[in-house]
Amino acid sequence: MGNLTYTRLIAIDAEHPDPETIQLAAEQVQKGGLVAFPTETVYGLGANALDASAIGKIYSAKGRPSNNPLIAHIATLEQIEQVAVDIPETAYQLAAYFWPGPLTLVLPRHERVPDVASAGRDTVAVRFPAHPVARALIKAAGVPIVAPSANRFTRPSATTAQHVLADLNGRVDIILDGGPTHIGVESTVLDLTAPTPIVLRPGGVTLEALQTVLPEILAPAQHVPMDDAEARPASPGMLIKHYSPNAEVLVFDGEAEAVTRRMRETASQRMADGQRVGLLLTDEDRPAFADLPVVVQPLGAAHDLAHIAQQLFAGLRALDAQQVDVILARQFPAEGMGRAIADRLLRAAEGRVIEVE
Repeated sequence: MGNLTYTRLIAIDAEHPDPETIQLAAEQVQKGGLVAFPTETVYGLGANALDASAIGKIYSAKGRPSNNPLIAHIATLEQIEQVAVDIPETAYQLAAYFWPGPLTLVLPRHERVPDVASAGRDTVAVRFPAHPVARALIKAAGVPIVAPSANRFTRPSATTAQHVLADLNGRVDIILDGGPTHIGVESTVLDLTAPTPIVLRPGGVTLEALQTVLPEILAPAQHVPMDDAEARPASPGMLIKHYSPNAEVLVFDGEAEAVTRRMRETASQRMADGQRVGLLLTDEDRPAFADLPVVVQPLGAAHDLAHIAQQLFAGLRALDAQQVDVILARQFPAEGMGRAIADRLLRAAEGRVIEVE
């Protein structure tokens, strides 16, 4: 990637993508290049899922360790057979409810998918995205496309093309700008190769929704240490440091009023130490901090978890752009869409969740 110095940013209609633009991007994928494109969750950094050399460029562009697997994206249900084998009936049951959409299934890997895509594991993560641009690109390319989030490794995921450009300018051939993504956090990853299906990463499909189809689903919190080079996580998004801004992130969990007091105390202490403090706040929390000279990034109404999820990564990036030294946030209840939000905050904070008595 060292000799790649020019990235083309091309605007595209998110609902009715221009066929000529799609064809241009598809040809880039076919010849082993990298194309960033919008999905309904976050922007993806795409390459031919069957080309080991092209997949290697993704790891290089992102600065991503080779033990962190990628997700193969397909554009038709039939295409699942190009990347997976011994596909269980449960996969088709889930697909009938949730595909196209923000659900990734971990399945036995087809031999034509290079080892590098799966970090050497004999499984592959597969998703059928709903976004018209993503689907058009995969169809035009004629191959499944592996695509992690289009950002530098450990940074907050990209939910706009400008986020992609900020992280990957000069490292990717084409960025298709389809506007802000709709969901704002990554897909839910469900491992169907385990004895009991297990959620490896909470995301755009809630556990409660999955359990209406498969009641016996496990969803333990899973964290892989950053310094464990031997680890082979089955899914992206399992490292304890992930989605992190440049600023330190502190997450506070506990009873509402006690958390507010501790956040105010911590903000005051950090400002007394000369630090610039940023706050991720719901509308309901903002009045409690109105008298403090802090940088506030609003997330929206506390009950509107879908909107908060959509704003989360953009909020972290916005506070970084304001050059804050530390970001304080309240933890969200791990239920419904709150489970994905809580997971992203935990990893943004590298596990630094402060339990407030």
